[in-house]
Amino acid sequence: MKNMKRAAALAMASVTAISLVGCGGSSSTETTAAADTKAAGENGSAEGGNSGDISGDITFSWWGGDSRHEATEKAIEAFQTKYPSVTVSPEYGAWSGWEEKQSLNILGGNSADLMQINWNWIDSYSNNGTNFADLNQYADIIDLSQFPEDALAQCTVDGKLMAVPIAMTGRLFYWNKTTFDEVGCDIPTDEASLLEAGAKFKAYNEDYYPLALGEYDRAIFLVYYLESVYGKNWVENGELQYTEEEIQEGMDFITKLEENHVIPTIATIAGDMADSLDKNAKWINGVYAGIYEWDSSASKFQKAIVESTDKPNQEFVQGDFVKFGDYDGGFTKISMAFAISAKSEHPEAAAALMNYMLNDPEGIEIIGTERGIPCSAEALKVLDEKGLGNELVKAANAAVMAHNKFALDPKFEHNDLKANPDGVYYKVFSKLSAGDIDSAAAAKQLADGVNEVLGN
Repeated sequence: MKNMKRAAALAMASVTAISLVGCGGSSSTETTAAADTKAAGENGSAEGGNSGDISGDITFSWWGGDSRHEATEKAIEAFQTKYPSVTVSPEYGAWSGWEEKQSLNILGGNSADLMQINWNWIDSYSNNGTNFADLNQYADIIDLSQFPEDALAQCTVDGKLMAVPIAMTGRLFYWNKTTFDEVGCDIPTDEASLLEAGAKFKAYNEDYYPLALGEYDRAIFLVYYLESVYGKNWVENGELQYTEEEIQEGMDFITKLEENHVIPTIATIAGDMADSLDKNAKWINGVYAGIYEWDSSASKFQKAIVESTDKPNQEFVQGDFVKFGDYDGGFTKISMAFAISAKSEHPEAAAALMNYMLNDPEGIEIIGTERGIPCSAEALKVLDEKGLGNELVKAANAAVMAHNKFALDPKFEHNDLKANPDGVYYKVFSKLSAGDIDSAAAAKQLADGVNEVLGN
């Protein structure tokens, strides 16, 4: 409850500007739509019932980039043709500031009927099972048999299904091969080649870096490094598995990357005046030549450098997992899910829209892989049979699912840790980068912050 209250307070204090990341952070200017897009048409059928039996005016909220917005609005229009008695009002934007705004709405009972949520929102905003509807009650509308039982279990609180998983995701390395070729440098595969790249990029141009990591990116990268070295989960059974000394080793490695010109300082990235790396001119023009990002975000980073005005058609490639130790570091997680507000006056209509996007062949075709590679067996079947979906995202997802074996605790993305700029991750890594604290203090502050969120 303490954390929920803090989250609500943070939301109240947050700015209203909305920006994006696909599951984890990205950006753009605010794009919010509230216009109804109702369309008339022939009656269709839903899983479990006739569309004519379902009616009501509902709201649907999600974050994302332009391509996700466009696909989702198209799906809404097609859904309303199939369900002429339902009117859907979309509410969408980019990621930055989105959770803060939505947490206030959820905790205040004013959320949209249907919500795209991050997996950790279940723990953060409905861990008592009261703010999101129990979707087991709508199993006659939502075909839950299409989803892996373990994925549904991760969305269940006290026997109540708080959300339905949309996709699984993980992070991997992407590189601007055009820049690496210009610099005359091989794409890194291990620590030694990563450090070598830093030296070559500095010699080529001091403004150029082989890899760029923001504050939250560094938190994930730190865990990846430590998992690679020590071979254990970051958190297990509600307990942090790493000592402050081990975390300090990871902090020292992050500092080493800065000192060897592998990554720019946080102050340098902040000085770029961009809300996220995919909108950063230095990424767009090949000055920053590498990222460690979600598989579901691959297409927007690729699009940014291919469509660069100053340097068009740069080559975007998926790299190997950089080797740092004896283990394969990296985790997978439910990237996002759909939930229905417990306060919804028309939960059946919200459930029908959810099922349409997740399990209806028509909706599946429209959405494609805009929310990642689907968990739904029917969706996977449709995409495979019709050759649909972004091939880059498909390849990336296959890679992370095959490589990443470590589990992610849902509290890893708790707002007290992840919120920008006041979350623990942002405070610790910005202060470490600025030299305001040393690696020992950074490790202690991170461990203390994680333990507080875990309730330890």
